[in-house]
Amino acid sequence: MASYPGTENERHVDSVALESWVADIFSACGMREIDARLIAHTLVKADLRGIHSHGVLRVPEYVVKLTRGGVDPRGAPRLISAEVGALVVDGGNAMGQIAAEFAMTTAIERARTNKVAVAAVNRSNHCGALDYWVLKAVDAGMIGIASTNALPTMAPWGGIDKIVGMNPIAIALPALNEPAIVLDMAFGATAHGKMRVYRQKGASIPEGWAFDKDGRPTTDVEEALAGLIQPVGGHKGIGLAIMTGMLSTLLSGASYGTELGNMVDGAKPGHDGQIFIAIEAAAFQPLGELRRRVDAVSRQIQSSRRASGTARLYPPGLLEAEFERTRLVTGIPLNNETLTDLAETAESLGVRGTI
Repeated sequence: MASYPGTENERHVDSVALESWVADIFSACGMREIDARLIAHTLVKADLRGIHSHGVLRVPEYVVKLTRGGVDPRGAPRLISAEVGALVVDGGNAMGQIAAEFAMTTAIERARTNKVAVAAVNRSNHCGALDYWVLKAVDAGMIGIASTNALPTMAPWGGIDKIVGMNPIAIALPALNEPAIVLDMAFGATAHGKMRVYRQKGASIPEGWAFDKDGRPTTDVEEALAGLIQPVGGHKGIGLAIMTGMLSTLLSGASYGTELGNMVDGAKPGHDGQIFIAIEAAAFQPLGELRRRVDAVSRQIQSSRRASGTARLYPPGLLEAEFERTRLVTGIPLNNETLTDLAETAESLGVRGTI
């Protein structure tokens, strides 16, 4: 995980107080209290786990979506089709987290009987960091897989038209004593939100993250935001992004690629699509044995030989788990720009208090 520039502009914030404040902000947008608290919890969870690009940084844009952007603050997802373990969910043009909670919960319930359940979601919106949803399956003793479409920020390999989203995927397997192994990655070299953090700090982005609008590598954050995100793995990353995006949208009838919108005008409300998969691990292998073997994989990675200059090796998800454990005690480091944006958003809605 790439580190963010500078810490001199940060202060540590108590996660409980932050979550309560953010929930009040969303309640002031007309959301049901249970929904407001869910979104606040998912955003703060992302910050706890070091995924700041999908944390409370998103609150001001979410508020715009809810108050002026056409997203229904009281939208309610519903199941519109269920064929054994194949589910189609109408997200109700609610915030994506609301649709995701319904879809993954329903998939987990259906997988208890059918062993595998796939919930394809349409009429949804941005659903935040995907690791939150696959870890719900892990908490149920299952394997979780999730994917979503994303606004186009990349070009087909060798092209310069911004028509491919980073379309992330997350996969999580339950462990025994080690943290779950969980991969949550998009197929771009960085996230658009992560570059926004660099812009807030007035810093250049690392090499290999982005192209300018003409397809030339750049470290200038403004040129990068106007240009293209580089794919991971070259043509392989673009290919995976295309396929993941199609799986996230075509099964439910949601919007793919430029149908979703663009980075200038934003996503069209209610056009996002996601897919959530719950696999009853015990239907394939005894759950205890699977957990033991996941532990063994984690420990083998951690104990394997390190290249010169590498202090430690991390299986997917371990670093985030350690961030969370530490920050629950020390607080979440947030930069002053994010805190100011939150305060101004709260004030605009008449929400009292601060952190």
